[in-house]
Amino acid sequence: MTRLTSEDFDPEVLKLFDGYVHGRLSRRDFLSRAGRYAVGGASAATLLAQLSPSFAAPVVAPSDARLTTRYQEFPSPQGYGKLRGYLAMPASAKGKLPAILVVHENRGLNPHIEDIARRLALDGFIAFAPDALFPLGGYPGDEDKARELFPKLDQAKTRADFVAAAQLLKTLPQANGKVGVVGFCYGGGIANYLATQLPDLGAAVAFYGMQPAAAEVAHIHAPLQLHDAGKDERILAGWPAYEAALKANHVDYQHFVYADAQHGFNNDTTPRFDEAAAKLAWSRTVAFFKDKLGS
Repeated sequence: MTRLTSEDFDPEVLKLFDGYVHGRLSRRDFLSRAGRYAVGGASAATLLAQLSPSFAAPVVAPSDARLTTRYQEFPSPQGYGKLRGYLAMPASAKGKLPAILVVHENRGLNPHIEDIARRLALDGFIAFAPDALFPLGGYPGDEDKARELFPKLDQAKTRADFVAAAQLLKTLPQANGKVGVVGFCYGGGIANYLATQLPDLGAAVAFYGMQPAAAEVAHIHAPLQLHDAGKDERILAGWPAYEAALKANHVDYQHFVYADAQHGFNNDTTPRFDEAAAKLAWSRTVAFFKDKLGS
């Protein structure tokens, strides 16, 4: 079966899907508006199903013997009180390793993000991926249900949980005290946010994430690597102000735009995945972490 790509969908359908994913459109609104672009006997519901994630083929299997993985809880006094996430590390590491906080999209800790954590562990890092939905019962195993839960979070407490997670990674017995963060979409915004909150953060990588307010950029001390999609008008609209603030505050940053890619291009579970852009962005990400954090 041929894998669908973003080229198989009308650009307007992709815009509608982006609105649905990010809560600007309800499911009913998406189905109503997308129906006019359905062709060849397909329906709007078919389009939605085709664009939605499929977790059937992870890059790194959960049972990979090269890794040690587990779910672990940590205290978060300023957040919801307790956070839970997926911890992955090399099974036969020699010496202590740098740790990377992995921040999911606006769906919670789904199988794709767990796969991202395992990929980082294979590259020689400790990776911890918290589930922001844990206070509401955790990722429900269904993307639509996760979408409905996410707006119910108290974002002040959720952000405090991510701050706590980054700080706790410095204290893991297997860690060397150096911590980085990588985030995607919502998580990219959190990666940007954490860079403004943690003076000792070792490195931050944001994939198509919302930018912090210009006034907050003065608090960034970590080197940044930022990945954006050329066809992501919503995120790119905030770039000029962010870039100006980064330059004004002499922040060490790299910014890459993948010209033909869509928002979400690194997520290989959906048709918006762009293999070439994702491969290049990921190689840059791993090299950046190894340079800034060691391995």
